Amino acid sequence: MALDGIFLRHIKKEIEETALGARVNQVYQPNRDELVLVLRTYGGSKKLLLSSRANSPRVNFCVNTPENPAQPPMFCMLLRKRLGGGKLVGVRQLGCDRVLFLDFECVNELGDVEGLSVVCEIMGMYSNLIVINRDSNIIIDAIKRVDLTVSSRRFVLPNIPYELPEAQDKLNILKHTPEDIAQAAKSLPAEMPLSKALMQVVQGVSPIVARELEYRVLEGATNRAEGALYDKLISVLGDFKAMTEACNKKPCIVYREDGRPMDFSFFPITQYGGYAKVKTTEGFSATVDEFYEERDARERMRVKSHSLNKLLTNLIDRTSRKINKQRSELAQCADREQLRIYGDLLHANLYRIERGASAVEVENFYDESNSLITIKLNPAISPAANAQKYYKDYQKAKTAETVLAEQIEKGTAELEYLGSVADSLSRAETERELSQIREELTEQGYLRRPKGKAQKQAQLPPKEYRSSDGFTILVGRNNRQNDQLTLKTAAKTDIWLHTKDIHGSHVIIRADGKTVSDTAILEAAQLAAYHSKARESTNVPVDYTLVKNVSKPAGAKPGMVIYVKNKTVFVDPKSIDS
Repeated sequence: MALDGIFLRHIKKEIEETALGARVNQVYQPNRDELVLVLRTYGGSKKLLLSSRANSPRVNFCVNTPENPAQPPMFCMLLRKRLGGGKLVGVRQLGCDRVLFLDFECVNELGDVEGLSVVCEIMGMYSNLIVINRDSNIIIDAIKRVDLTVSSRRFVLPNIPYELPEAQDKLNILKHTPEDIAQAAKSLPAEMPLSKALMQVVQGVSPIVARELEYRVLEGATNRAEGALYDKLISVLGDFKAMTEACNKKPCIVYREDGRPMDFSFFPITQYGGYAKVKTTEGFSATVDEFYEERDARERMRVKSHSLNKLLTNLIDRTSRKINKQRSELAQCADREQLRIYGDLLHANLYRIERGASAVEVENFYDESNSLITIKLNPAISPAANAQKYYKDYQKAKTAETVLAEQIEKGTAELEYLGSVADSLSRAETERELSQIREELTEQGYLRRPKGKAQKQAQLPPKEYRSSDGFTILVGRNNRQNDQLTLKTAAKTDIWLHTKDIHGSHVIIRADGKTVSDTAILEAAQLAAYHSKARESTNVPVDYTLVKNVSKPAGAKPGMVIYVKNKTVFVDPKSIDS
């Protein structure tokens, strides 16, 4: 975990310098694992994000906050009641442990001042945010309650005393000398890498920090405990102790070669050489915020869209199985003419067939050679009834072929529609977009409409971009918006674009009375490919034509259109500045 105890110490100092004495103006809970405290400081409002997410627990000031749900959770309502208007009077950390106490002075319902603390436990999957009464040390509530079904060693429940997490037997760099730490590392098995030894010995260091210390000590050597290397370890630990005490180094973010953030630290990282890009950043909160923002945004949407994803996956699987079964039945109907022939042959040879026979061999007068053919019979019924049965089976197969063809056509259209909704869902970036997709599925009968009067949400506008030569480009976010954009918003002389035979957004280039340039068409085509299922592909075909050539068939599903007089351009997906 990159946000170790020492980095948390730097965050603590930043909070003290920025927000000590600030008032809690508002409390938000964007999801089940995160809180946002809006603090009113002398320098303006600051948003403090407290996260107990297993893969990104942290405390930091943030710029962009996660989108809030329409109805705040109960824990959020409790904090608004107890913390609202409270004053931040202290920030505490025990050594370099990953537990941070935010101390507030609040006024209760009786008008009395009470001391409350928000305890931020930054411990991976065991992370938690706990509100306690500072005077009595009693838990008021926690964002994650821990009872006997979760743990048998430490409970986190309302109205019981708060207990600190079990302490680890490690040395605090602030209290122990470099010689103490070096000796403790030296006492561990010689085959253990120095980085792992330091993680076992030193409190509050993450793997990247331990590896950096090892890199600065060994510089390619293998023996970690003897001679000059032992002295070098003491020297490096001395510098490390000084920077930890001063909290004055520049933080940094380490990026992979493909540009994705890989790790971050509170001091410069040199271990990767030329195999990674290290970017020095300003401010420790800003470093954490930048590192997690994009990844967490995707994770939040993944969690919030889980139920819709599961629904669509089940619908697509069920529709596919249904179509395959109908196609199999349709293939069986291909032999229906043989049933009619059997009926005709039996009817022509009734005088020759004995009642109770299980089969009869007759001449096939439909064959030029009059070859003999064996026809199976039901001995329980008369020969005439057998002939009628073959006629009925023929009519049944004939009717089934027509019905099955219609059902397969409808099923294929439904499968295409569900695929387009799944594609829109994969590109949804906000909860409002999820709400619109959910509303669309409700209108189409795939979801039940919730009881009670639904709150009507304002429709999101389409995404808007501008080509390098000044043309406005609009991109639909989902099927309903695609219909609105193409059939109502766009003018007849605007240009319409869509990936060829690939699920994606409708894209419109506003002509505004001018001739749309080839540059604008190319850039809009790149956007169409980017906002489609082919985003990760190359050389994607994109069709384009005038809006007047696009129409919607009667009864078609949302987002489904037909178009004529189109041209096709092949592009690589690419977004442009909005």
